[in-house]
Parts: sequence; structure tokens; C-alpha cells
Amino acid sequence: MTDFPKEFLWGGATAANQLEGAYLEDGKGLSIADALPGGPKRFEIAYNPEFNWEINLEKYTYPNHEGIDYYHRFKEDIKLFSEMGFKCYRFSIAWSRIFPKGDELEPNEKGLVFYDQVIDECLKYNIEPVITISHYEMPLNLVTTYGGWKNRKLIKFYEKYARVVLERYASRVKYWMTFNEINSALHFSVMSQGLVTSNGSEEKKNIYQAWHNQFVAGAKVVKIAHELRSDIQIGCMVLYATMYAYDANPVNQVARLKENQEFNQFCTDVQVRGKYPSYTNSLLQKYGFTLDDLDIQADDLQVLENNPVDYIGFSYYMSTAIDETNEEAETANGNLVGGVKNPFLEASDWGWQIDPTGLRIALNEMYGRYQKPLFVVENGLGAYDKLDENNYVNDTYRIDYLRKHIKAIREALNDGVNVMGYTPWGCIDLVSASTGQMSKRYGFIYVDKNDDGTGSFNRYKKESFNWYKKVITSNGKDLD
Repeated sequence: MTDFPKEFLWGGATAANQLEGAYLEDGKGLSIADALPGGPKRFEIAYNPEFNWEINLEKYTYPNHEGIDYYHRFKEDIKLFSEMGFKCYRFSIAWSRIFPKGDELEPNEKGLVFYDQVIDECLKYNIEPVITISHYEMPLNLVTTYGGWKNRKLIKFYEKYARVVLERYASRVKYWMTFNEINSALHFSVMSQGLVTSNGSEEKKNIYQAWHNQFVAGAKVVKIAHELRSDIQIGCMVLYATMYAYDANPVNQVARLKENQEFNQFCTDVQVRGKYPSYTNSLLQKYGFTLDDLDIQADDLQVLENNPVDYIGFSYYMSTAIDETNEEAETANGNLVGGVKNPFLEASDWGWQIDPTGLRIALNEMYGRYQKPLFVVENGLGAYDKLDENNYVNDTYRIDYLRKHIKAIREALNDGVNVMGYTPWGCIDLVSASTGQMSKRYGFIYVDKNDDGTGSFNRYKKESFNWYKKVITSNGKDLD
């Protein structure tokens, strides 16, 4: 069996809006995450036609406002990451810390200084920063004033923001990603595009226009990055859910083909290959329009073609099965995408189907299609963790999940796939993006914070902390 490469990037991943807190501190503006209520019904609330992005503290809770207070405790947390042996740490910059409203002429220096400190703290421990430029946290003003990413004006706002952070940090940060889980907008456009029912999410044309604008913005930023540093690596980031037809019925096989194209491949095809795929109009016609109906300006396609990404970052939590022949088939939950229940798989506490083999398949599918380096930048198990009387969590279930997925990566390496690294999601407990809960925990580090807002914010190592340390120290050889 192939060993992990010596330069393999072991680490962990977080997002600013889910852990920083300090949501109005040091000049930060409101982001869309700040206006999304906590709790399992957060998307149901956001897609209510009457939802207007107003923060109602009397009616809802907003756990993102405090997060896990990382803004004030990041040195403590990065030290713990170092103790685990992290080679890299994936985090995001909160756009609204740098440009509070998104459309200002000058950036907020206090926001820039904060990320100077975070980057320097990482480098102090020889941890490579891996930065997501936009991770579900666009300034709220860009939604309420401009209507979100369906407005082409956001291309220039994003380009300006990205140029500021790249010019500031590129000399110290080699690895970047443009947009987090850009393809998730197919099913939930609120977090990545700022689109809800009240500003056009029900029209698929708006989602595809927003994607086009993001593709162009991302390509422009790839160009900026390459001009700043010759060895910089800037990737796209997608949510990948390996898809199976439920059975051998050709109807389900075609349904799987089409769903796979639209969800797993479309956004990646454009950003990696630099052009719209051959199936684009076939895909769009089912919604009643074609590529010609989008606002695509003169040099857009050239910008895309000239500036493909260097690698593909992706999240993998679960697979999904597709059955078009049985309307009564039992459904399953998932990371913003569900499907029907797969009888061969177990599921997490939140109903996400656990499928390590699906990760091996995903890696092979993507590398076979693109021949670009792959980076597993999210993977993990959200679970109800219980702190015992010794402030310890014996999370053997999480270790089992991660062990099987790391083995799947090693199998993909053996298959000939080029995998750059592995950063499990929520390496420290944080607020869940899909449910707005603290009780859905992913971390190697327990944070004493509850769904009702109570807690000390104290950090405690779980069993998985020591296990993952051993994995990194052995470069993936010791998984027991």
C-alpha cells in the first residue's frame, strides 16, 4: 500500500463565521451569517418569503455572534493545533472584517491586523495557513443593497477585497481557495450567494447568473494571486457528494448522470477547465433558459479560460443515492444535499450516511476527470459529545469515522490519485453551518459552549486529539 507523501498536509479546518465571535468588534460589519438565526430551522426561516435579514434577538438566538470566542483565544487554539502536529490549518477571512459593508473604498486596518496575528501565530509553529477567501460570510450590505451575487457589481467588490488580502498576506501564505462549497447554491443559495426567496432564489436563472459572476470573480483573483507570487497555489472548493443510482434501472442511471453533472461537476468544470462544459445548455434548458440568456460580457469567457485554478479543494461527508422510480422511497439527510436512504450504509446522529468508500470513489472520479491535485479540506463526524466528570470525551465513534476515511485516501493514493492533504472539519468544536448548533460537534477539542449560550468557553482535549496526533506523527501509518 502506498505511503502518504512526505509533504502531505495534515491539519484541520474552520470558518471565521462559525468560531470567531466578536461579530461587531474592531470595526467588523454584519455578515449574512450574523443575520441567520441558530437552530435546525435556520434555513426554513431564511427561505420564508417574509425573511428580510433583520436580526431579532427577542425571537431567535444567534450563536455565530459569539462563536467560540476564537477572536480572543486564537493563540490558545493554534497552540493546541501545534500540539497535535498540524502541518497546515485551513481557516477563512471574514470579508466583513476587511470591508464591513463590502463596498467601501478603503479596508478596515484592524481587521487586517487580526489576520496578520493569526497567520504569524501559525507560522510560529511551522503551520502552513490555508486561507478560504470567502466562506459563507459575505457582508450583509452586499445582499440588502445589491441583491447578492446575481448582481455583477459584486465581481469588483470581491476582486478588491481579495486583492487587499492577497497583497497583504501572499508573501506568508502559499495556499488559498476562492469560494467555499460554491456548488452548494444549487440547493441552498443563501450562504454562498446571498439569495433567498425574497431576492430571487426560486428562479434558477438567478443562481446560474450568480455562479457566472463568481466564476469570473474567482478567475480574476487567480490572476492576481499568480502575479503576486510565482509558487502560490490557489484552488476552487466544492462540496462533493459521491452519487449512486439506487439500482441498475437505466432510468436511475441517467438520473444519476445528470445530477452528478449539475451538482458535482458543473462548477468544477468551469473553474478547472476554464470553460463551460458541453452539457451546459442541456442542463439549463430544463429550467427554461440557455447560457445566452445570462449576462455574460465580452471578455468574461477569456478571463475564465486564462485563469484556471491550481488545485481542487473539496468537502466530503457522505454519499447519496438516487431513485427516480419510487416516489415513496425513504429519504436521507446530508450536507445540504440528501437523496434516498442507502440500505448498505449507517448514518450519523444527524442522518448523514457514512461512506468512506465513497471518498475513494470521489478522489478517483475527480482526478480522472481533471488531473489536478486534490485537497480534502473538509471531512468529519458531527455528533453529540458528552463531557465526563474528568472533562474528557471518549469519542471512539469519531476516531472510527476518521480512520476509515483516511484509509480511503491512502487507497486513492494507491490508485494513483494526487492528494495534497487532509484537513478534517471543525478541528475544534464550533457552530454548525447547517443547523446553527453547538451541540453538533466535530472537533478534536471540546469547547464548553451550549446551544442556549451558556458555558465557560474552556477547551478540553478529546480522545480523538491524541489519536490524530499519532496519525500525523506517523504520517498516516499508525491509524489504530
